[in-house]
Amino acid sequence: MNNRVYIIAEAGVNHNGLLDQAIRLIDVATEAGADAVKFQTFKADQLVSRAAPKAEYQVKNTAASESQHEMIRKLELSEEAHLALVSHCNTNGIEFLSTPFDLESLKMLVRKFDLSKIKLSSGDITNAPLLFETARTGKPIILSTGMSTLGEIEMALEILAFGYTVKDESPSLMAFEKAYGSALGRKALQEKVTLLHCTTEYPAPFTDINLRAIATLQQAFGLHVGYSDHTQGIAIPVAAVALGAVIIEKHFTLDRNLPGPDHKASLEPDELKQMVRSIREVELALGSSTKQPAASELRNRPVARKSLVAAQDIRKGEAFTQSNLAVKRPGDGINPICYWEWLGKIADRDYQQDDKVKS
Repeated sequence: MNNRVYIIAEAGVNHNGLLDQAIRLIDVATEAGADAVKFQTFKADQLVSRAAPKAEYQVKNTAASESQHEMIRKLELSEEAHLALVSHCNTNGIEFLSTPFDLESLKMLVRKFDLSKIKLSSGDITNAPLLFETARTGKPIILSTGMSTLGEIEMALEILAFGYTVKDESPSLMAFEKAYGSALGRKALQEKVTLLHCTTEYPAPFTDINLRAIATLQQAFGLHVGYSDHTQGIAIPVAAVALGAVIIEKHFTLDRNLPGPDHKASLEPDELKQMVRSIREVELALGSSTKQPAASELRNRPVARKSLVAAQDIRKGEAFTQSNLAVKRPGDGINPICYWEWLGKIADRDYQQDDKVKS
């Protein structure tokens, strides 16, 4: 992971099942300067049971009479649609990513499209078979941690460590723990896994974001940590970069007034562009941890700092006193740190008021 923040423009399901709309989302992400545009890949019948209720935010933003299964089914993208989206991303020079929500979708993304990395959702942090099979692909994994405790995150990492490193043993809790504790397992996680701090609510209230958890995840697991944002506006993802997030993921839409579950908690095109620009500015501002004068400020030092000067006319042979010695700009004379050392010294020349004292 280099020092450049990796920005994922999360299209998600904001295409509303329409390929043309998905293509336009890629164009918006490209114009905004994002590193990747991410969609969601799933089969409704494998993702959600027909009796599964909607989340409260989904009820608010979609037809009340529609089940979660019906809502999800309308948002599926076919393999042919994925092919068109991958091709359009390649043409635009932006990376195509997608989150698989079931094993069949994972296999398609890896075998058919050979994605460079796999993003797994917060909802699947306890989905042991999907975690295991994703690690088995050998691909780097970005894992969101919304709704999770540290213990649940550690369990997920144990499974990933096992999937990455153990080929001749059946999965088991004991085998997971052993793999996680091994040098090989830790190395695989450090090289391949990035955690995303996340609050799984749409939109997420600012009081529930807890950005300081980014540092907690870094300290607890020794891995790269990013941030997946569901708040309104761009302030929080930009702040996350200042706190050390190496990846930012943010939902965006063509229009927040479009029907669908996620549009209301998404950025519009101009806002996405502003977020990317702000993150790049913060990257530049972070600099290094060394405290030293910047090249751009050195020329201001003589102007802003001060020197020892005569507070009034001083005759040769007079002593310097608190009455006749002052501290004024510019700062290209004797450093006023030496003020007390000069009190009582005898002037070896005449000084007019405001003349810089000379040694």
